[in-house]
Amino acid sequence: MVHSKRLALVLAGGAARGAYEVGVVDYIAREVSKAVGREVRFDILCGTSVGALNACGLAAYAHEGKDAARRLIDVWTKLQISELVQTDMRGMLGFGRRLLGRGGIATDTALRESGILDAAGLERLIERSVPFKNITGNIDAEHLHALTVSTTHVASGKTVVYVQRKGLTIPHWSLDPTIIPRPVAINAQHALASAAIPILFRAVRLGNEYHCDGGLRQNVPLSPARRLGADSVIVVNPRHIDDAGLSGSPETEEDFPGPFFLLGKTLNALLLDRIDTDLARLESINRILDAGTKAYGPEFTAALNTALGNNAGRGMKKMNAMLVRSTEDIGKLAAEFVQSPAFARVQGVTGRLLRHVADLGNARNEADLLSYLLFDGEFAGHLIELGRKDARARHEELCAFVESHHQPNDATVGKS
Repeated sequence: MVHSKRLALVLAGGAARGAYEVGVVDYIAREVSKAVGREVRFDILCGTSVGALNACGLAAYAHEGKDAARRLIDVWTKLQISELVQTDMRGMLGFGRRLLGRGGIATDTALRESGILDAAGLERLIERSVPFKNITGNIDAEHLHALTVSTTHVASGKTVVYVQRKGLTIPHWSLDPTIIPRPVAINAQHALASAAIPILFRAVRLGNEYHCDGGLRQNVPLSPARRLGADSVIVVNPRHIDDAGLSGSPETEEDFPGPFFLLGKTLNALLLDRIDTDLARLESINRILDAGTKAYGPEFTAALNTALGNNAGRGMKKMNAMLVRSTEDIGKLAAEFVQSPAFARVQGVTGRLLRHVADLGNARNEADLLSYLLFDGEFAGHLIELGRKDARARHEELCAFVESHHQPNDATVGKS
């Protein structure tokens, strides 16, 4: 029996940059759907870090079709940075105690390990904004085939992929011992664990284990989409790639980067994605399978998997992919916004700290840390519009990709 072709949406990490993803998804849901004459429905949603939060929101509102993304837009554009970006004094003190060897985890931080920021505001926001109980109903009603959220198990460093689909079962998975799939009814704690960026937020305890940002090993969760039977996948990544390499102005001792600069770069390195490498590998596999099918007939892929000893449900399979990536450096946009009159309304410690980081970053055109921290509704609105703009620039390509998904023997891999 041939199953209906499945379209997956893969959302990468990036903390406050995640608003960009919602803009892209909203454009696809509305404008691309209108252009192709049918609703573009994502059967599989896979997210890591803030992408996991967005994926859970889309899954919870999947029954609303194209309006699901609007639900998230409403949440993002009403963010209050003073509520979400607060220093976690308990976590910092706890870190100091452990650093000095004065005991283990304190009782008042029993659910989480140390971090610079207090995640209580984010927890309240997710709990009131995402009706996780709807996810099971949407899967049962076939508005959605599956949802995955990826975390990193702190003790072992392994990636844990939490999978929710009908019957809470998982298909054949990777033989990679560093990736562990777990069937589960995904809730707020799973999503918060995936979004717990090391250094910034404390790790989250799930059962007897501590978990943190899944982006440490799987910032763009392409593999889970494939394992769940996706035939085509649209990947949205808010990370801008500068083609300038290592070029730049000469550095002097006075220009040596300070702690905020280094923290931003450390987060970039921790959450470094390998999506271009993954897509290049996927494209190579697709070309091999296409060539084999052309030369030896439609049974080539099945015969190849049999020869390789792959059981049913495993082995090589075509999966077409398209990547939509930010065309602008969101770090620079963050610095410009914090230095603009629009940000003058943010006062107190939070406002002063972010303006200080922006001043330091602007001197070198670097403000990566700001782009992770700027959970501000107005700034989120700018990123949503950037996402829409980037998707609009790829309109014809997106339409062709969606149309090809509904046709047999398609072979499209696109990158920005």
